[in-house]
Amino acid sequence: MEIKIKELTKTFKDRVAVDQLSLTIGKGEFFALLGENGAGKTTTIKMLSCLMEPTSGDAIMLGDSIVGNPQAVKKKLNISPQETAVARKLSVQENLEFIARIYGSTKQDAEQKAIRLMEMFGLADRAKSKGRNLSGGMERRLSIAMAMISEPEIIFLDEPTVGLDVRARLDLWQILLDLKGQITIILTTHYLEEVEALADRIGIMHKGRLQALGTLEELKNQTGQTKLQDVFLQLTAEEENP
Repeated sequence: MEIKIKELTKTFKDRVAVDQLSLTIGKGEFFALLGENGAGKTTTIKMLSCLMEPTSGDAIMLGDSIVGNPQAVKKKLNISPQETAVARKLSVQENLEFIARIYGSTKQDAEQKAIRLMEMFGLADRAKSKGRNLSGGMERRLSIAMAMISEPEIIFLDEPTVGLDVRARLDLWQILLDLKGQITIILTTHYLEEVEALADRIGIMHKGRLQALGTLEELKNQTGQTKLQDVFLQLTAEEENP
């Protein structure tokens, strides 16, 4: 297994945001953390990507501990956060080249990486467009491309399609499906249809706890439901009314 999460916990003054989360994620897997807003998904991503220290527990990412060796972990992954980091005054290509140079690429290598990622993410015809002139869908594509510039082995996508219209969401899904198997992808979302379209396996979080884990079919069999919506409602209702 590439990622092994062991009783990962984060507490704030008045609440437990993530409560003893334990699971494993395989190499090249497209894994989805599904849950309502406030379920603990983003906090989990921040801990796994070493942006936030856990209160207790640990996670081993490609052999390195997020507690014991966070600097080594950071070199192996990247994150596309909910709030895009696109520079509004730079063009699409300039954004990508700028990030590549930050990661140590030469000017020539940065240009080559930018061109390759613009092709991969359907941005080539917008290379000269300024960040401020991009649609929400194009901006999100660029944000994910910027996270890919460091050639990570693991990428975290935190609510990547929030605020996008149906067409932009479907276009982004296709791009993400094309990445499947090439890189380990951990997605957080509260869109049920997004999980159905993309994920190999699903973890359902509710109030900081992992309520269920498995493939879509396994979760359906576990609950006796035929739709993910009903699976989700049943599992989260059981926590409300044990």
